Amino acid sequence: MPHPEPLARLIEQLQRLPGIGAKSAQRLAFHILRAPREDADRLCEAVHDVKTRVTHCSTCNTITDVDPCRFCADERRDTRVICVVEEPQNVEAIEKTRDFRGRYHVLMGALSPLQGVGPDELKIKGLLERVAPGGVDEVILATNPTVEGEATAIYLARLLKPLGVRVTRIATGIPVGSDLEYADEITMGKAMEGRREV
Repeated sequence: MPHPEPLARLIEQLQRLPGIGAKSAQRLAFHILRAPREDADRLCEAVHDVKTRVTHCSTCNTITDVDPCRFCADERRDTRVICVVEEPQNVEAIEKTRDFRGRYHVLMGALSPLQGVGPDELKIKGLLERVAPGGVDEVILATNPTVEGEATAIYLARLLKPLGVRVTRIATGIPVGSDLEYADEITMGKAMEGRREV
């Protein structure tokens, strides 16, 4: 028996979310249907607020509800060090370490010619504008350790080095708590490459 039109439409919209298949969308839709009206209203309000109030920082491109974002506005953060990441969620991953006290720059993706993502589709120009006047000592390239992330890091290093800034790349290798026997050759090679004195 087909679902009533509003329910079918909700299932269809939920299915468009990443990682949500037909069964999950149906389960979520029925959960929303069974939930009290106030819960559904709060969900609608939260979705509306995120679409109307959350934007990108005009300096670093991370997501924020104030411009500049809390990282760019924090005068205690070191303006001489910029950490470059692919996506806004990468900023939070680095912040969890509580070790980095510099500023950020979010590229909004990585170079991927096969998917039509070239340098013009990324927020590279803003990075160069931040580094070119001087005042930045180091740019940390914290792009993902994927083919696209590596290509993006190499491309950025070629653009940044002539500006007289130190360009570094985050280390990659064996995750803490795993066994060496399960590491692939690329991960093991990167771990050996990035070794440090103890």
